[in-house]
Amino acid sequence: MSRAQISALVFGVGGFGALVAATASNEWKVTTRASSVITATWVYQGLWMNCAGYIQACRGLMIAAVSLGFFGSIFALFGMKCTKVGGSDKAKAKIACLAGIVFILSGLCSMTGCSLYANKITTEFFDPLYVEQKMGYSYNGATSVLSSRTKYHGAEGDFKTTNPSKQFDKNAYV
Repeated sequence: MSRAQISALVFGVGGFGALVAATASNEWKVTTRASSVITATWVYQGLWMNCAGYIQACRGLMIAAVSLGFFGSIFALFGMKCTKVGGSDKAKAKIACLAGIVFILSGLCSMTGCSLYANKITTEFFDPLYVEQKMGYSYNGATSVLSSRTKYHGAEGDFKTTNPSKQFDKNAYV
C-alpha cells in the first residue's frame, strides 16, 4: 500500500508542477503576422497578456487550480501512512481522501479553464467577421499570384499566368 501511495504522491506533485508551468506559459495563443514567407513574425500570448473577459475567467480558474493543487499536495503528504504527521491511521485515511478530492477539483478547474480558452480561440479563428485573428492569413494579391498562380517559362524572362480551375477560389492558395 505504501508503494501505491508514494506513486500517487509523485503523480500528484508532477501534475501540480505541469499545471504551474502551463499557467505561467506564454504559448496559450500563437499567431503569425506574415507579410511574406521570408519575414514571418510569431506572436505569443499567455494568460497574462490581455484583460479580456474570457481570459480573466480562464486566469481565475487556473489560479484556483494551482491553489487547489498546492493544498492537495500538502494534504497528500500528510495523509501518507509512511509519514509521522497527521495522527492515527483513520485520520490519515480521511486526509488522503480529502487530498484526492482536492486533486480532482484542481483538475476540473484546469480542464474548464483550458477548454474555455480553446473554445474561444477556435470560434474566433473560424469567425469570418473577426479581423484580428486573420491578420496573418489575409489574402494579399501580389504574393499569392507570384507564388501559386504563375509559372516561369524558360529564357523568355517573363511570367505567364495560368488560370486555376473553377473549383478553387482565391482562398485555396492562402
